[in-house]
Amino acid sequence: MKHGDRESDSSIVSKKPQNKAVAADGVEKRELAKGNTSEQSRSRTQRRMDLNHALDRVREAERRKDGKLTALWHHVYNVDRLREAYFGIKRTAAPGIDGQSWQSYGENLEANLADLSLRLQRGSYRAYAVKRTYIEKADGSERPIGIPVIEDKIVQRATTEVLGAVYEPQFKGFSYGFRPGRSPHNALDAVSVGIEQRRINWILDADISGFFDALDHDWLLEMIAHRIADRRVLRHIKKWLKAGVMEEGHWSRQEAGTPQGGSISPLLANIYLHYVFDLWADKWRKEHAAGDVILVRYADDFIVGFEHEKEAQRFRDELQARLGKFGLSLHPEKTRLIEFGRHASSNRRGKGLGKPETFDFLGFTHICSQRRNGGFTVRRQTMKKRLQRKLKLLKQQLRSRINWSIPDVGRWLRSVLQGHYRYYGVPMNYAKLEAFHKAVKQLWFKLLRRRSHKGKLTKARRSHLVKRWLPYPRIVHPYPSFRLRVG
Repeated sequence: MKHGDRESDSSIVSKKPQNKAVAADGVEKRELAKGNTSEQSRSRTQRRMDLNHALDRVREAERRKDGKLTALWHHVYNVDRLREAYFGIKRTAAPGIDGQSWQSYGENLEANLADLSLRLQRGSYRAYAVKRTYIEKADGSERPIGIPVIEDKIVQRATTEVLGAVYEPQFKGFSYGFRPGRSPHNALDAVSVGIEQRRINWILDADISGFFDALDHDWLLEMIAHRIADRRVLRHIKKWLKAGVMEEGHWSRQEAGTPQGGSISPLLANIYLHYVFDLWADKWRKEHAAGDVILVRYADDFIVGFEHEKEAQRFRDELQARLGKFGLSLHPEKTRLIEFGRHASSNRRGKGLGKPETFDFLGFTHICSQRRNGGFTVRRQTMKKRLQRKLKLLKQQLRSRINWSIPDVGRWLRSVLQGHYRYYGVPMNYAKLEAFHKAVKQLWFKLLRRRSHKGKLTKARRSHLVKRWLPYPRIVHPYPSFRLRVG
């Protein structure tokens, strides 16, 4: 299996060439858990600097490209790194099958970490099965997620940080999912700028069927072994892959897929798709594409834009065959090839067809539109299904808070609205933000009327509640071309 070019593309979707992408490492500083002693000889800042220097040496070894990396595991079982991993875990996360929470593990943190480090060093560390639960998806179906035990979370987080130093220089620039210094909005901006500034007329909106459950373990381990020769790293990754799941007291083996819920799962998915899709797709557009081609991938969702329809059809067919070699397939209902771009409206109008079709990506519906000066632009709106699902959930949560005080509910609703604006507050989406604000307001007033004996809210009272607790919509993100500095 070939590496391909290890240098990353630029942070936007590129036409053909590649540039280096800069990755940022950083861990939020947190206070010690209750019951922990602070009698370390060095401050956490000093320890963190030492840990970063150690990873710098790993990155330098990767840049030399003089062979496989044979000594990585000692970076993982370093007690300082395990401690940083512990403080990086969400404190309110649900406990795994052992019932141990973040707080209870931290009551005797230093002794626990020392024991964990020793077990990792001598190879006696045991990976536990993940507790399986389900969350509802936008289409009404359920998505299984796993909840690892606290020690698995710690070790996986430490392993992810070390392996990230190895793979970040290799990952392509058009890969945005679960990477340091990159967000969904970077991927969204790349899609908009790529369509607006390249000669893009066709969009392949692709989704891999059940990717996180279908990932082949043997292929994944072979891909990792292509760069990592430390057997201890491979052995522990295999432990997590084979640990299985616990559901309603019954254990079952996991023959394929990643340990969802664990912090290492996104990195393993990116490594798998780096070899299966990214390297292959980048090579394909260089060798087979006569027109412009843009690539944007976020986890297992990706958008590919083409100038020519025949090239788009060929890419789709060859991609299906490529994925089949690795036990994957394109979702038949979620994968579409549509006419989309600056000429889509006029071309379809000349054929007697309707408006150009739209496509969904990372919570937004992308629409062919025009600026005020008549120029082409990609308009992004909140997905209708996402909005309906969120309001349905919000209605249930409000009912469960019917006995809360008005200030408590008001503060909670304010945080909900602010979080919604932070993600969906993009240019040309104000109407959808306003619709969400109005719906939240109506749900709250309906709840308050049910609580009141009189069943009425005066206009002045409603106005006061809105001004006090429900912030009005605002656009928080700049235009994509401004953020990416594309001329």
